[in-house]
Amino acid sequence: MREPDSTDRLETDLRDAAARAHRFVVDEAGFAQLTTVDVRGYPVTRTMTGFLLEDWSVATVQRRGHRRLTQWRRRPQTEVVWIGSPRPGVTNDRPHVFDIGELPPRVVAVRGDAELMDSAWTEAVYRRAVTTQRAAGNDRAPLRTPDEVAAELVGVLIRPVRVRLEGFGQGAQSFTFDPDMQGEA
Repeated sequence: MREPDSTDRLETDLRDAAARAHRFVVDEAGFAQLTTVDVRGYPVTRTMTGFLLEDWSVATVQRRGHRRLTQWRRRPQTEVVWIGSPRPGVTNDRPHVFDIGELPPRVVAVRGDAELMDSAWTEAVYRRAVTTQRAAGNDRAPLRTPDEVAAELVGVLIRPVRVRLEGFGQGAQSFTFDPDMQGEA
């Protein structure tokens, strides 16, 4: 049996950070910031609800009238980011450039390609999310029938090409990886 080396430790660190990051998004983060690209080539960022899946893809359901749907049809490259308060117990003993007296926040950024999905997929994602939300007592959003979902909403799956995690390792340590190449990460 060989001794663990620095590559083994880095892979373990990434697996641990990825698990913490995933739990953060699912259990704590709430809203995400979504960036698309407008017709002039400029980034457009807005707040939305996105559901991080096990493979780092992001499922979301949008109202049909949103400009972002046109932006995704024209240019599917997008990024979804969740940001939250620093992880308990984290330190920042060696800032890289400036010491502003703050701890680094937790950040999960998923860069990928958006794909508009069919009505059956949209209904399934909508129904799963609204059922979970209502069970938690969050019932102020309108409850739509399957026909209303088909007429008013569009499901979008963002397939990840790059993931960045900050604030889930030691100090200011960050991780950037391609989900397809990381297997379990």
